[in-house]
Amino acid sequence: MVTVLSRQSFSPHWLPHSPPVKLPGGFPVRLAGRSCCGSCLPLGDVHLEWGADRPDSPSPQGLCHVIQASLQVLSSTLSFLHTNEGMGLAFIFQAIFIPCTNLSHIMIDCVDNLIIDPYVKFKLEGKTIYKSKIVYKNLNPKWTESFSFPLQDREQVVDVRVYDKDLTTDDFMGSSTIVIKNLELDKTSEMVLSLEDPNSLEDDMGVIVMDTCQNQKGDQTQPQDKAQTQRSAEATKNSQLWSGVFGITLVEGQDMPENVQGDIYVRYRLGEQKYKSKNLCVQANPQWRERFDFNKYEDCLEPLQVEVFAKRGRKSEESWGMFEVDLSRLPVATQQLYTHVLDEDKGRLVFLATLNPCCGVSINELNKAPLEQPDERDQILEKYSLKNSHKCLREVGFLQVKVVSATDLTSTDLNGKSDPFCVLELGNSRLQTHTIYKTLSPEWEKVFTFPIKDIHDVLELTVFGEDGDKAPDFLGRVAIPLLTVQNGQQVTRGLKKANWEGPAKGTISLVMEVHYNPVRAGIRTFKPKEEKFLEDNPKFAKKVLAQNIYRVRKITMAVLHTLQYIKSCFQWESTQQSIIAFLIFIVTVWAWELFMLPLFLLLLIGWNYFQITTERISSNQDLVSVSYTESGKKGLMDKIHMVQEIVITVQSILDEIACIGERVKNTFNWSVPFLSCLACLVLFVATATLYYIPLRYIILIWGVNKFTKKLRSPYAIDNNEILDFLKRVPSDVQKVRRCGLWGL
Repeated sequence: MVTVLSRQSFSPHWLPHSPPVKLPGGFPVRLAGRSCCGSCLPLGDVHLEWGADRPDSPSPQGLCHVIQASLQVLSSTLSFLHTNEGMGLAFIFQAIFIPCTNLSHIMIDCVDNLIIDPYVKFKLEGKTIYKSKIVYKNLNPKWTESFSFPLQDREQVVDVRVYDKDLTTDDFMGSSTIVIKNLELDKTSEMVLSLEDPNSLEDDMGVIVMDTCQNQKGDQTQPQDKAQTQRSAEATKNSQLWSGVFGITLVEGQDMPENVQGDIYVRYRLGEQKYKSKNLCVQANPQWRERFDFNKYEDCLEPLQVEVFAKRGRKSEESWGMFEVDLSRLPVATQQLYTHVLDEDKGRLVFLATLNPCCGVSINELNKAPLEQPDERDQILEKYSLKNSHKCLREVGFLQVKVVSATDLTSTDLNGKSDPFCVLELGNSRLQTHTIYKTLSPEWEKVFTFPIKDIHDVLELTVFGEDGDKAPDFLGRVAIPLLTVQNGQQVTRGLKKANWEGPAKGTISLVMEVHYNPVRAGIRTFKPKEEKFLEDNPKFAKKVLAQNIYRVRKITMAVLHTLQYIKSCFQWESTQQSIIAFLIFIVTVWAWELFMLPLFLLLLIGWNYFQITTERISSNQDLVSVSYTESGKKGLMDKIHMVQEIVITVQSILDEIACIGERVKNTFNWSVPFLSCLACLVLFVATATLYYIPLRYIILIWGVNKFTKKLRSPYAIDNNEILDFLKRVPSDVQKVRRCGLWGL
């Protein structure tokens, strides 16, 4: 057993606007923002003085003449009780990063480098045996964690590595080792491990202080791979369960600058959970009215970070202010209003926060599945029964997933094996199995349960291969919509590639059960869909662009075919078809009532359902393959020509849309007086006609004219009078080219 105890350590004095200083140890700190007037407070044995006249001055020139610093780490050995079966090593650890006391190389660093989110990995023979939680924005982190693991012999060496959590690749901050044979049996001892990095020019990377204890009781007979798997399962389970949901509703901004071009948006961050609001045009009181949900983890106590940005162009961003909100004291099920002042003359931000309790999240063994326990199953079924539809509308249902095993996975290690684990994602909820080492057919045999917020969500299972300190290797994924789940049946699904474009090697076996309240699910369907956590900005991909154009073209062709069918009725290409269409038009217009519109849509949906149930058509007949690919291999010039063709197509479509909009605008702003006068005359006649003649009769006259035009004048040219008129109105581009021709 391992217990991590909290202890006193040096902590720099943080002020919002004090400039960062980087010490030779590589760890940036902020100086206390006070002038040398005798009011500076000593921080333990550390005294930092800053001679700026203003305590909030961010200017590096405010650094004054004297910086005196002395560091002394005072610690006391903390005893603890330990029980450990077999031979094992227990750790009580706490990192105290000690900056170097040689201040001759102090230099100013940028504010971005101040964000350090350290965590520790313990590795044995290249495999991770324990990973600590992340302590956010702290140079002197304190962990309250413990763990134990069995040893094969006393000649083994434990590798201790410290990392800084980053958005992409975690930064290495130093490592040290623990030689097992140097530890005394059955005795707790404190260790101070100096961190080293052979690739760094710094001599002092800081230290980690921990308590260790080695016990020897009985024989160790457990295989190493199985022991690693059990340790992985325990560590994984304890770090990913949440007990509540913070609901953050972004309401509005107040008194914000109006004379700024661009967009404004807000970023939220709570641990590794990040959201970005929608972009709004800069205005005095932008109205967002958006809701974001953050899971509340027991071991995650950092505050909610909120930052407001103004954006001009793709890469030009300006921060209008950042602040933190402590949600740890937020009362349960009580809505609280926050109004925070941003930077000078940037206004205020208003949002609401609510903590809602959350149940139904669990990780268990196969023999402890909640729905297989009679009492728990009855409670769950009762909770989501129809008679309780009015209670707790946000909880739509309950999902239980048994992740049994996977087979024939891709090998990623040199020994022809992999270290696979499976990640389950339902909306923004994420759980994962433990890692099973050195196998291509892992048997996880775990049961995961999720609360369902939206019955239309899709459960995604992704299999990865652990790869030490590197990012895990992707092995395959599968997606299962909740509405397609067959309760209690074991299914085996083939894995797909990362971009869903084809099968990957291997399969995964699952047993799923979904229980939900249809009334709550129906109501939730008409509520805003939950936003996904913030992801990386999308990059341009020729293949995706070509696929999207293909999809739009397919929809456009369907619309054009429908219009062509209607036109064929007007052209009397088939006498029988035109007569039937003419009679339907006359009867419909003459007897038309507003209720007939939803009735028509209802009949259309019912007809398609009849066609599908009788297997005359398939519900997926118009499905666009995600694996849309180019036919055959193409050379470089062919690909360049293809991109040019795509760009020209998009350019033409955008030009048509812009021209129509600009021509409508220019009709109303008298760009061509004759056309504007003509439009006024037509609108006056239309107003008088609609005032004296019912709309039903006007539509009948228009329809009879369209149907009989071909009969009256077989060689007449079809036209659209409105589009013909708009083509005479110049667009803005044409106005520039013909500047001065109209005198306005």
